[in-house]
Amino acid sequence: MPCYDYFCPANGQTVEVRHASDVMLNTWGELCYVSQHPLGDTDCQAPVQRVLRTPPRISTPTSNTTLRELGFTKLVRRDQGVYENVTALDDEARYVERGKPDTLPHIDKKVED
Repeated sequence: MPCYDYFCPANGQTVEVRHASDVMLNTWGELCYVSQHPLGDTDCQAPVQRVLRTPPRISTPTSNTTLRELGFTKLVRRDQGVYENVTALDDEARYVERGKPDTLPHIDKKVED
């Protein structure tokens, strides 16, 4: 089950709780019940808010040059059975063709044990 943080503005407390992703806790009483946290002096009907634990991640495109420098191979389909190796090194074939093993990328030079 995922972990969520809930903040209660009435008492300034943040409580971590595990529950199913389809459950939404709305009050301090519900939060205390699910998390086994003591209710204290706070009104059980006080509203709580779910807090994001981590900021959302943003995916940015990676250039072919960056992929090549990191040791990746990127093949782009150009025709039936023909792929262009857009990250080809100087000694690699630019086009990979089905049935021609000599056109395959040099994976053995990129992968280390």
